[in-house]
Amino acid sequence: MQKIVLLVLLMFGTAAWAAGPQDMLQQYEASSGKASAQRGQQFFTSKHGREWSCASCHSAVPNKTTQHIVTGKSILPLAPAANDQRFTDAAKSEKWFKRNCNDVLVRECTSQEKVDIIAWLLTIK
Repeated sequence: MQKIVLLVLLMFGTAAWAAGPQDMLQQYEASSGKASAQRGQQFFTSKHGREWSCASCHSAVPNKTTQHIVTGKSILPLAPAANDQRFTDAAKSEKWFKRNCNDVLVRECTSQEKVDIIAWLLTIK
């Protein structure tokens, strides 16, 4: 049964079935490998050859409402412990990963980068 679920996830995209941050974490791990919260924190707070890091808009500890660095638009907390809606809608999560990773990296994040970020965010209270 587990092989069938994995095959379906691979066919339709790993994030299509996420119901929460732990589910999304497990799905990304299935396609990319073991998550590292330490790598996630380092990735989130580092600049990657551009002016911004993820922390530029979400803060180095994303457990409070912040503002977008350019637009000033309010951004609700990214850490699931501070915002129970984070990573509960797979399509929405993927949309924002794609958009924000492009802003920070000029490319999409890899599954490994996503799983590491989620693993770190789950450690934040």
